[in-house]
Amino acid sequence: MARNWAGNYEYTAPRIVTASTVDDVRRVLAEPGRVRALGTRHSFTDLPDTTGVLVDVTGFAPEFELDEAAGTVTVPAGIRYGVLAVWLDERGWALRNMGSLPHINVGGATATGTHGSGDRNPVLSASVRALRYVGADAELHEVRRGEPDFDALVVGLGAYGIVVSLTLDIVPGFRLRQDIYTGITWDAALARYGELTAAGYSVSVFSRWEEPSVGFVWVKTRLDADDHAVPDVLLDGVRTHGEVSPFVEGDNATEIGGVPGPWMLRLPHFRLDAQPSFGDELQTEYFVDRADAPAALDAVRALGDGIRHLLFWTELRTAAADGLWLSPAYGRDSAIVHFTWYTDRPDEVAAAVARVETALEPFGARPHWGKVHGFDRAAIERVHPRLADARAVFERLDPDGRFTNAHLERVGVREPR
Repeated sequence: MARNWAGNYEYTAPRIVTASTVDDVRRVLAEPGRVRALGTRHSFTDLPDTTGVLVDVTGFAPEFELDEAAGTVTVPAGIRYGVLAVWLDERGWALRNMGSLPHINVGGATATGTHGSGDRNPVLSASVRALRYVGADAELHEVRRGEPDFDALVVGLGAYGIVVSLTLDIVPGFRLRQDIYTGITWDAALARYGELTAAGYSVSVFSRWEEPSVGFVWVKTRLDADDHAVPDVLLDGVRTHGEVSPFVEGDNATEIGGVPGPWMLRLPHFRLDAQPSFGDELQTEYFVDRADAPAALDAVRALGDGIRHLLFWTELRTAAADGLWLSPAYGRDSAIVHFTWYTDRPDEVAAAVARVETALEPFGARPHWGKVHGFDRAAIERVHPRLADARAVFERLDPDGRFTNAHLERVGVREPR
């Protein structure tokens, strides 16, 4: 049977169809029954599953439409970010940001509010200028930025149709370098949190909640020239010289050590031609208001001794606010607390996730839609102010519930049936 990328979830759908054209998708929707889209399978839960047909959209040809005057590229929903990035770079263009994995597909990442890092960089969904989807009527529809329903549909969790292509904002190509800083203490990081996260174009902190150091601080610096200097000191830590990395093996990571390179080989943490991350893992992740970050991180820090043995790493990142209704960064500049867990003790991990969520509850934490969490409808409604508005749009576009499933109903994105 088919499993997700991490291997922790087996899809229960009785049928999986690989689509290579819009007409393939329309033919599936012309038949009765429930349908859900399937991409590169990077969700960690039953979010993509269905009691009907899963439509794998990764079979579309990698054909792109570049509009240099508009500053956009139109792409198939199932295309991996890394494949698109190479194509854009060859033509002198870039995406504003990428996630840590270039292996994820554009449609699935934008539909779940996936992100990279950077104080001024919003989640990847915010780059969507337009999207096209096959709806419950088996017809192709388009919605563009500024039109009714757009802000509900971009981070839409597949709740209203099968997205087949998207138009994304692009920027001129640029270069970056990656440097690792160590020795930064928790005291300094929490007292000067804004200075820490503003240290580069994109900043990630890899921590195991040990004392007194936060761990590894991974700074991606956008370069005006390849000889652009970076500081040797950050807060009370120092820049390492050489290939010091939070990843033990290191051979699947993009090049660090201050070596200048093109954006698409520096923004992701992992190389497209290597295994992404650790592979056999579970992930959870939460967004809080950036103004609350020091207090929120201190609350999780108090759990360190009880969860450290279950963790590969925690990664701390940031995202700029956006106006997409179900985005985890909707309406607030966000600090993001990510956990990569071992899979061999699932009961202990579940208990640890519950403790983390309790610690973050006072800060209105919003979970990443595609990762493991314990939020139900009531909990999601408390932290997502536009949930009811988005749900109303989905119910209007799909009144018979063809695109709903148990997960969407459990978290209140669709009404129960």
